[in-house]
Amino acid sequence: MCVLTHEPMEALCLTARDLACRRGERLLFRGLSLDLAGGEACHVTGPNGSGKSSLIRILARLLRPYAGKVEREGSIGLLDQTMALDEHLPLGRALAFWRGLDGAISGDALAQLGLSDLLDVPVRYLSTGQRKRAALARLLGQDARIWLLDEPLNGLDRDAVGMVETLVAEHIAQGGLALVASHQPIAVPGMSVLHLPDYAPGVPA
Repeated sequence: MCVLTHEPMEALCLTARDLACRRGERLLFRGLSLDLAGGEACHVTGPNGSGKSSLIRILARLLRPYAGKVEREGSIGLLDQTMALDEHLPLGRALAFWRGLDGAISGDALAQLGLSDLLDVPVRYLSTGQRKRAALARLLGQDARIWLLDEPLNGLDRDAVGMVETLVAEHIAQGGLALVASHQPIAVPGMSVLHLPDYAPGVPA
């Protein structure tokens, strides 16, 4: 089992106040607020199109909210559905590309994620679940204190889902912070739930 370790750092926080998100003429959500600190995790749920991925991008400051504001303290690690791995490189080289930016990925982490025997396989030949585990390996290499995970369980079998649950639980147990947007259930002790309804009848003035 890979054990996550971090240097002691300042207090973490991820706060949103009265967020609204607009896509075209449709309002995905409005009046959304959250307040998370180190050692806390939140599961964002909701039907397809309710704005789970958009919320992740707003919190990562990759998308501007239609209204409201976001404040955060702490380094961000983002796992989204693009995964940013070069399709034409073997997995080991694709992960090595990020080493200078993210930091090294330990051999224990690669073994835990079931990737040790796949490092010579071109990324384009990997299954959806294998690619998702590779993206998780990159996340671990970042050693970020705030995890923003967009549908991290897609394409994973039951054992791999349990592994992700363990990684998130270990991360928050060591003082990290995690927000997980997923339409699938995820079992992490003490995790709060934020549900995004599919209402959005129109755009506010």
